[in-house]
Amino acid sequence: MKTGTLQNEVAHSGAPFFATLSQDPVAWRNFLNGMNGVSTPLAGALAADFDWSGRRHVIDLGGALGAVPAAVLRSNPDITGGVFELPPVQPVFEEFAAAHGLADRLAFHGGDFFADPLPEADVYVMGQILHDWNLEQRLFLLQKAYDALPEGGTLIVYDAMIDDERRQNSYGLLLSLNMLIDTEGGSEYTVADATQWLQSVGFAKVEARHLIGGYSAVYASK
Repeated sequence: MKTGTLQNEVAHSGAPFFATLSQDPVAWRNFLNGMNGVSTPLAGALAADFDWSGRRHVIDLGGALGAVPAAVLRSNPDITGGVFELPPVQPVFEEFAAAHGLADRLAFHGGDFFADPLPEADVYVMGQILHDWNLEQRLFLLQKAYDALPEGGTLIVYDAMIDDERRQNSYGLLLSLNMLIDTEGGSEYTVADATQWLQSVGFAKVEARHLIGGYSAVYASK
């Protein structure tokens, strides 16, 4: 709080957080399963809330084990999907896909979304991603998604977005403090912030909706 700088393992070792964590197989698997556990109820809410009719392929950018596309695919047998993640995620992802009977419809794409091209899709998902980064990096990722989507494509952003008055979503406010501790420049943000960023990179139609608990989603169509 006094320094304004992150206070996790990276602050003491200087090594990148994900690169360090992935070197410990047990810690890495626990982290990925933990992220998947948080995403699972949100995945069900997104699969039910968004109109998936006419959509063909969904890619979750930074989607861990693929809870969101897995939920979408289970509800929509004509849709295929995938996850774009760091290469060390792949073995645990493949176990998850096989265990859920989705190995033939849910694919893994390894890469770094700051450096590598995004896989083709007509729906991208960024769930609990933007809160890891500063404003410049957030706008970079949103612009990259916009540029890669086809006309009519949609980007879904979900996070523990803070209410615009910053008075009601105590979960989002506390999680924002956690992101300040764990990242360089990360934090939660308001629905109005997300809407403005998405419009600024070119999305023509932006709609925000509450999902469950302290989480909201913004649907942005090109």
